[in-house]
Amino acid sequence: MKKRSVLVVLFDGVQSLDVTGPAEVFARAGSVLGDPGAYRLRFASLDGAPVASHSGLRLMADLALAEAEAPDVLLVPGGDGARHPDPRLIDWLREHGPRARSLVSVCTGALLLAETGLLDGRRATTHWAACDHMAREYPAVRVEPDPIFVRDGSIATSAGVTAGIDLALALVEEDHGRDVALTVARQLVVFLRRPGNQAQFSAQLAAQTARREPLRELQQWITEHPDSDLSVEALAGRARLSPRHFARAFQAETGTTPGRYVERVRLEHARRLLEETPGGVQEVSRAAGYGTPEAMRRAFIKSLGTSPAEYRRRFRPAPA
Repeated sequence: MKKRSVLVVLFDGVQSLDVTGPAEVFARAGSVLGDPGAYRLRFASLDGAPVASHSGLRLMADLALAEAEAPDVLLVPGGDGARHPDPRLIDWLREHGPRARSLVSVCTGALLLAETGLLDGRRATTHWAACDHMAREYPAVRVEPDPIFVRDGSIATSAGVTAGIDLALALVEEDHGRDVALTVARQLVVFLRRPGNQAQFSAQLAAQTARREPLRELQQWITEHPDSDLSVEALAGRARLSPRHFARAFQAETGTTPGRYVERVRLEHARRLLEETPGGVQEVSRAAGYGTPEAMRRAFIKSLGTSPAEYRRRFRPAPA
């Protein structure tokens, strides 16, 4: 049986769920396998001292980073402490990161890796709220703001907080197969597993929620009726506004145009149908409001760089 050593980096201001989420996945995988040592978890801080997480939860370290041997998986969590890291932590990661079989970051832990230069020339992601910052501060990194996790060679970066669980499940699946990962996911009451290319947030979260009730209700109605007439004129009629007034008010309150919001809703709905249902491309295109498979194909190519059929092949989980 494959045995893996996992070293989790700790620092003050760390996001506790970035640490405990993946750690629970690895620990439960050992239980499922009947071998608690299948993943040997160790937690290390710069000086071996306890750290205070962002929430105030104190986390104990097993050892100092200087004492740690090169692990199979080096996990770098995020949190407020990743914004202004101790230079000694960056130096240690720069030297020891490449020695790990897999270098993994969760949430804004990617900022620590970017600071070391280890992400230069690589594809990476982080929490959606930090993607612009990472792209601006580290232009050599190919930031992908949409996926919940990205693999580029031996380095894997995941999006905000709970996406670290998805990435850990993916690593367990690689090591021990789908059945083990599925059992772990069921025990943790999470999905096995959200595709790495799945969007970090829904269309409603990507846009602001309108302050005025008619527009707020209309946002919800759009997400529930993607196959309806969602033209500006039709939506303005439902909001009882003139098309011009509606378009201005919608953008002012949501930060996006009605057309762009509808595009996101329809793309998100189509992706979910392709991932979760056996419906044909033509059926999905109608249900998502595209009307024709060709219209949906153009939308997928424009936004995702792949066709609906290829998206389904790559990202729909295989049957259990």
